[in-house]
Amino acid sequence: MNTTKTGTLPVPGATLYYEVRGTGPLLLISQSGEGDARRSTDLVDQLVEDYTVVTYDRRGLSRSTLDDPARGVTMEEHADDVHRLLAALTDEPALMLGCSLGAFIGLHLAVAHPGQLSTLIAHEPVAPRLLPDAERVHHERELAGIQELYHREGLAATFKEVAKVLGINLADPDVEPGLTPQPMTPQRTANFAFFLTHDFTAILRDTLNVADVAALKDSPIRIVPIAGRATPRTVFDYRCAEELAGLLGTEITEFPGGHNGNTTHPKAYAARLREVLRGAA
Repeated sequence: MNTTKTGTLPVPGATLYYEVRGTGPLLLISQSGEGDARRSTDLVDQLVEDYTVVTYDRRGLSRSTLDDPARGVTMEEHADDVHRLLAALTDEPALMLGCSLGAFIGLHLAVAHPGQLSTLIAHEPVAPRLLPDAERVHHERELAGIQELYHREGLAATFKEVAKVLGINLADPDVEPGLTPQPMTPQRTANFAFFLTHDFTAILRDTLNVADVAALKDSPIRIVPIAGRATPRTVFDYRCAEELAGLLGTEITEFPGGHNGNTTHPKAYAARLREVLRGAA
C-alpha cells in the first residue's frame, strides 16, 4: 500500500512526471506554488489507506520537462496536462484536490472536461478573474509587483511579499506538532523561479470566463470551495474562495491551517478532507 509507482507522460510541449500511491478511489492532488509531486508527501501518507493518490510535477517543475524551457506556460496547458494525465490513469470521473494554483487548474479542467471529475475540492484558488473588476485589477497589480520584485531583488525579499498577499504569518508559523519542514533545496529554489516567472504570467494573462465558472453550478461535478481556518478573511486568496462560493451558490468550507494547510497540518487536513469527500458538512 505504501509502494510508490512512478511514470512519465508525453503531453504537447512537455513530459509530465507523476507518482501513484495507495488503494481506493482515484484522488489527484494538484499542488500550489512551487510544489512538485512530493511537496504533499505528509498529506499523502495520511490518505493512502483510503484513496489511490496521484501527485505530479506541473510542467516546468522538477522532473516535468518542457520541450522549450523559455516558452513558459498557460493555464489552459496546465489544465490539459491534468486532463491527459487522468485520461491515462482512469476511465472513471476522478476526485481532485486543487490547492491555490492547483485549484485554478481544477476550475479550468471542470469547464473544459466536465465529465472527468466527480468532485473538485478547491482550496483558495489563486484566480483574480473570479473577483469584481476593481478588486481584480488591484490584485493583478499585486501579483505583477511580486513578479517584478523577484526579478529585481531575488527570492528572499519575494517570500515576504508573497506571504503578505496570501495571509501567511512567517514570524509565527502554525504547524502540527512533530512535523519536519521540508528544506529549501536547490530544486525547490529552481521551482520557485519557474513559478514566479512563468506561472504568475499564466495567471495574469488568463481569460477564464466567470460565466463558465458560474455555469458549473449546474454541472455534474461537485465543487467545494474551501479556505484555511487561519487565512485572514480580507486577503486575496480567501476572497477568491469567497467569490467562487458565491458563483456556485454555496458556502466556504473551513479546513485546518491557512493557505498551505495541506502541508502544515497534514493529519488534520487529511481527516477533514475525508469528511468532505464522503459528503459530510
